Amino acid sequence: MADKVIALVGSMDTKGIEYAFVKTCIEQAGLSTLVIDTGSGAPDRIKPDISSDQVRMAAQAEPTAPDDRGKAMAIAAQGLARLLPELHQQGRFSGVIALGGTGGTAVACQGMRTLPLGVPKVMVSTVAGGDVSAYVGLKDIVMIPSIVDVAGINKISREVFARAAGTICGMVQAVVPIGQDKPIIAASMFGNTTPAVNTAKAILEEAGYEVLVFHCTGQGGRMMESLIEAGMVAGVLDITTTEWADELVGGVFHAGPARLEAAARNGVPAVVAPGCLDMVNFGAPDTVPARFSGRTFYQHNSNVTLMRTDEQECCRLGDILAQKVNLSIGPVAVVLPLRGLSMIDLEGKPFYQPAANAALFDAIRSNLRKDIPLDEMDCDVNNPEFARHCAKTLIASMNSQAQQR
Repeated sequence: MADKVIALVGSMDTKGIEYAFVKTCIEQAGLSTLVIDTGSGAPDRIKPDISSDQVRMAAQAEPTAPDDRGKAMAIAAQGLARLLPELHQQGRFSGVIALGGTGGTAVACQGMRTLPLGVPKVMVSTVAGGDVSAYVGLKDIVMIPSIVDVAGINKISREVFARAAGTICGMVQAVVPIGQDKPIIAASMFGNTTPAVNTAKAILEEAGYEVLVFHCTGQGGRMMESLIEAGMVAGVLDITTTEWADELVGGVFHAGPARLEAAARNGVPAVVAPGCLDMVNFGAPDTVPARFSGRTFYQHNSNVTLMRTDEQECCRLGDILAQKVNLSIGPVAVVLPLRGLSMIDLEGKPFYQPAANAALFDAIRSNLRKDIPLDEMDCDVNNPEFARHCAKTLIASMNSQAQQR
């Protein structure tokens, strides 16, 4: 089969007209198609290359679709998730596109999420434009709003579908320049730790590493953990662990209870610091829960309101950070910036609360495994000396691990 093949994934019984249109657009652009049917009935206006029976059998289910629509879609999603990566590994397609409402989007995206990063994935959906994190997960799925329902070819859908077809064609035909691959370091950063990460990044790059910086917005932390888990990372500069404050207190940038575990459980060298654990993130001021009335707030921008963590929360955060780091089976060090956790946690700044920080540091000291290095520095997190120390500590750990192999 030709190298440039686009997989069309969806319900060919209810969306056959729309998929036939997209198929034509792709073929007019000079690419081939592989039609995969996830529907429950007979295909309409389009002939699948992979039938719905084959999809259901991939899920180890009966070829005949059940009468219950929810069960039928669940089986289709499971079958697609097993079939799609197999077909890609066989070289049957180079990219994938799907159209759908909530159900079709759920089925198609479950399959797309099984494909490696870098494989072009386009989803034209009625839910695109809202919060699509549940559909996209941690993968590079391009979501395109359908504007109108996926229900026929009309003045609006013709434009959207044709340009979506052009998008997937362009993505598949794009030439990615060959670069000189270097060992990858994952670094966590927030606006309030940007100077620290930039300084450390320059040192690490000078030492021959490529630094991937992840913004600690919940999604960023989850993506970083995912790449570490996948074995793509040589070292971790996790000096912005703020997502745990949101996880504990109820902010909007939480990354889940497994944050800080990937490097620890996989033996990846890491340097960990409590950067920005002085803050919990909320949206605009009117979104802050009423139970936090009377707390200390800082308006970062019109859409982000920061709340200062108190002593009790900081004590619990210190315990959590230590317990996560204690899971480490590889080289790890914890570095404490005793003079401030962020740009606004300095003397004279809005979040300066030494007692809260002391509670955090004491909890880390008390709970951290005794064999794990704990470096305490008499400076704030954004002091160049702090960044240099973290970078050099990580380099030494990676070199030491490499020599032992």
